[in-house]
Amino acid sequence: MKAARLYEYDPHMNVQLRIEEVKAPTITAPDEVVVRVGAAGLCRTDLHIIEGVWKPTMDPEGTLLPYIMGHENAGWVEEVGSGVRSVKRGDAVICHPFRSCGICLNCRHGEDMYCDNGQFPGLGMNGGFAEYFITSERSLIKLNANVTPIEVAPLADAGITAYRAAKRAAKLLRPGSYCVLLGIGGLGHIALQSLHAISGCRIIAVDREPAARVLAKDLGADFVLDGGPNVVEEVSQITGGGAHVVIDFVGELGVENICWKMVRKGGQLFVVGYGGNINVPTAHLVIEEINIGGSLVGNFTELVELMELNADGKVKMHYTEYNLASINTALDDFKNRRFTGRGVIVP
Repeated sequence: MKAARLYEYDPHMNVQLRIEEVKAPTITAPDEVVVRVGAAGLCRTDLHIIEGVWKPTMDPEGTLLPYIMGHENAGWVEEVGSGVRSVKRGDAVICHPFRSCGICLNCRHGEDMYCDNGQFPGLGMNGGFAEYFITSERSLIKLNANVTPIEVAPLADAGITAYRAAKRAAKLLRPGSYCVLLGIGGLGHIALQSLHAISGCRIIAVDREPAARVLAKDLGADFVLDGGPNVVEEVSQITGGGAHVVIDFVGELGVENICWKMVRKGGQLFVVGYGGNINVPTAHLVIEEINIGGSLVGNFTELVELMELNADGKVKMHYTEYNLASINTALDDFKNRRFTGRGVIVP
């Protein structure tokens, strides 16, 4: 099969994936499923992988490369293991990004991403920037009728990451309260739609890119700001003292050290994007009694919920399509923000 493989890490990302013919994956366990890839989403994590940010976690011994990236995958079941019962060849599916074991206590609690024995296709093992990839039956969700893999592949990670943050925020947001979304890209535009579907809050969207601001307005943001030097003051003026919840989908480039200043007394900051370091005076934490916490990828149940919102037309992915042969162009366009929404690779 054709696949795009990473051969080296580079903090400056001056490397390209190589398009090669490699051996297709084969079933080695009763619960495994080979998926014919219909589409694979591009994620900022892919850029961080190339930079080497994930090397200490996924490749501590330096033995992984070359390997196939791609952890946001959807397609059609090609082959199933002897124990698989819930899907069959030809079924259209989206793949939860984590291969969880199902038997550890974290899995029993429903938090797949905390699995003690999990595997992560695209991070630490071959993923979906290829014609086929292998995962487990437990990771698969059948697509609703009339939904195609290319329309939803990035929901497998970007989508449920955004949805999980929005769902956690919605529990804190009464009708009329304010939520700030920093970054209306691949995750932010999903969070915006999700909040509209599950919360009665007022949404303030912030992005430096004009196209992203247009998208935010089209998707119904109540206020759209350009993220200029006065953005903290602008948020304070709109909200009357700060937002009840702020969700930071950037997490670097200086955004991580202004986001907490937008939170009102007793409010919550969810950090989703990563790469920077947050520096908050402890006195501010205590006096303002703000809460700061991370938000991880959503669990299997949250992906099921998001797919229902998608099927009902309440949450749609905005994407730009690239073929596998153009993956390096896609990565460069992503790095330089030449498209809004998400990039999707089609074999």
